[in-house]
Amino acid sequence: MPKLVIVESPAKAKTIGKVLGRGFRVKASLGHVRDLPKSQFGVDVARGFEPKYITIRGKGPILEELREAAREADRVYLATDPDREGEAISWHLAQVLGLPLDEPSRIEFHEITPRAVKAALAHPRPVDMRRVDAQQARRILDRLVGYELSPLLWEKVKPGLSAGRVQSVALRLIVDREREIEAFQPEEYWTISVELSEGTKSFPAEVVKREGKKLSLHTEEEVKPVVAELQGVSYRVARVEQRERLRYPAPPFTTSTLQQEASRRLGFSARRTMDVAQQLYEGLSLGELGPVGLITYMRTDSVRIAPEAQAEAAEYVKEKMGSEYVPVKPPQYRNRPGAQAAHEAIRPTSVRRTPEAVKPYLKRDQYRLYRLIWERFLASQMSPAVYDQVTAEIVAGPYTLRASGMVMKFPGFTAVYTQARGESLEEGGGDEGGEGNGRAELGPGGLEPLGSDGGDRDAEGADGSTERPLAPDELAAEGRRLPPLVENQELTLLKINPEQHFTQPPPRYSEATLIKALEEKGIGRPSTYAPILETIRQRDYVELVERRFRPTRLGIIVVDLLKEYFPNVVDIGFTAQMESELDRIEEGQEDWRTVVERFYEPFSRELTQARAKLQAVQVPEEVTDARCQVCGRPMVVRRGRFGKFLACSGYPECRYTQPLRKEVGVTCPRCGRPLVERRSRKGRVFYGCSGYPECDFTVWDRPVRLCPRCGQVMVRRGRQAVAVCSNRDCGYHEPLTGRPEEAVSVAGRQESPGPQT
Repeated sequence: MPKLVIVESPAKAKTIGKVLGRGFRVKASLGHVRDLPKSQFGVDVARGFEPKYITIRGKGPILEELREAAREADRVYLATDPDREGEAISWHLAQVLGLPLDEPSRIEFHEITPRAVKAALAHPRPVDMRRVDAQQARRILDRLVGYELSPLLWEKVKPGLSAGRVQSVALRLIVDREREIEAFQPEEYWTISVELSEGTKSFPAEVVKREGKKLSLHTEEEVKPVVAELQGVSYRVARVEQRERLRYPAPPFTTSTLQQEASRRLGFSARRTMDVAQQLYEGLSLGELGPVGLITYMRTDSVRIAPEAQAEAAEYVKEKMGSEYVPVKPPQYRNRPGAQAAHEAIRPTSVRRTPEAVKPYLKRDQYRLYRLIWERFLASQMSPAVYDQVTAEIVAGPYTLRASGMVMKFPGFTAVYTQARGESLEEGGGDEGGEGNGRAELGPGGLEPLGSDGGDRDAEGADGSTERPLAPDELAAEGRRLPPLVENQELTLLKINPEQHFTQPPPRYSEATLIKALEEKGIGRPSTYAPILETIRQRDYVELVERRFRPTRLGIIVVDLLKEYFPNVVDIGFTAQMESELDRIEEGQEDWRTVVERFYEPFSRELTQARAKLQAVQVPEEVTDARCQVCGRPMVVRRGRFGKFLACSGYPECRYTQPLRKEVGVTCPRCGRPLVERRSRKGRVFYGCSGYPECDFTVWDRPVRLCPRCGQVMVRRGRQAVAVCSNRDCGYHEPLTGRPEEAVSVAGRQESPGPQT
């Protein structure tokens, strides 16, 4: 009789089935098979928060198929994902299939390779009830908040609202940041740099001190006497320091750092990143090889790498690049406190399976994300980059100036990969449905500026490294070579450059920076970041403006209400503590019912008080300039099952509605009506005529103006902010700011989004 292996997805079943071959049947449960009922509370508070589980609608036939397969098998293995959710699915399967919980039927692996799968089969274990209890506790806590708090919001604020335990904290971060921005008062400050020459070459230097104290200038009146003094003094080199600087690679990806970097480089949303990573993990067909799992498990907070993977990477680097690119000892990265050290970081299952080798078999998103993971892992196993740094201290009367230069001496890991520099690249990324403007092509020759990783570092570098982060002036000096300077050398002043600046408010959160903040504050876990972000958007609590979260009026009202009546629900420290308590349940240090009870008792009291004290809150409608075509009253923005739309403010007397179209400020080249932003059936953004269906003009890229040569639409394309004529026969293009230029060759898109509503 065959052995039965149950996994979660058909793709995973196909890959594992190929590994195991004859003698095994591999079936998929299609995720969870049981859950709390949607139509009922499903938690008996009086009986120790006992959950009521039912078969998920539509899963009956799947369970019957699994029962039949289990009856025909002489052994059943539960091979769901290696995390709390996977453990809970195995527990539910064991119960519905009648498998003894103390029977060693549970197997897990962090990569779908023959070695990992066969090793797991050789070491089955019973279902880990501590993991199951941790998952149950999270599920029940979320049900308590969602099903008891949401009806209060329906009654007091607006029908259809809901509140989540962790999502509410994420929303608070966004609202608090918006208020910081609103309250921000810019302050003026000035910097002064000079151009100096030692006779053959000029170089910049910054004025940093006056009479040994840091120079601080706030107004133009303060700057003028300094400029006058600098014009009348001599410049002399007081000290020259030369040193060698090392820059270590970032650790391999965890879930959060992968989501952050994919957002910055590829313009991917967190959900899109996880969907594509799931496909790479479960396995894709590589021609004659059949389905192959390309990466290790993608829900992890660990940066640990298996020794055999490190050895393979070292051997590959030595073969392809030389022994000098291999560090003396395999790099070891430090996990964050509380990370699952038994897990591995996200890495390719084989570094010899290069991105170019698998590219013919992958879709574009799959290839781009796999390349990002492959290069990040390979770089993490390479030698540090080496820089020659020269810093010169220059005196000019009472002033001290600093000039610096830093030139790469040995590229090390940067020959393969350098991390996006946070906000600087994040500003130009694409939307979640488009291609993104961040740099997607990585590798030799495409090096980025030296500096902060931008993303959240899970480790500061290889263990034992004392290398400090680079300062802003060192970032500016990267790639600059100072001329030969010696102490007491006289320099010639060429130019003085005073510059006015104003302090800037903190930026709104993007997906990348919000994930970073959640992880830093201990909110959520690897499997929850993408659902958190997706949920607060779906509830109309936030909107994305230029790829950054801005709270809606509804979101602000909900946060204020929760802060007043349910302070623990939106308290960052309290929510982080709850995550730690869930970890302690998994470690066997806490009882799950006790943890839930500690939360529920004060929450229940707050709920009772809020019902008695809270008055109805009126959410102001968003009134537009548009007028109802039936009665002439103003149109307001409302939200339905399929998103926002315009409705007559005279409802229910007048029921006129129309789609909400976001104009882009460019007219249709065919009929002259405004072009508007739309979404295709698959959710991808495109731009079309507001006169559809009479006019079906569409383009994929964002229109910016009409072409002065042919009258067609010019669209924004690429990271360099270039406006390109969408008419491929025209060839005209120009910078969005600056002098128009003739295009040598600009290819138009072959595909058309087609008329969509």
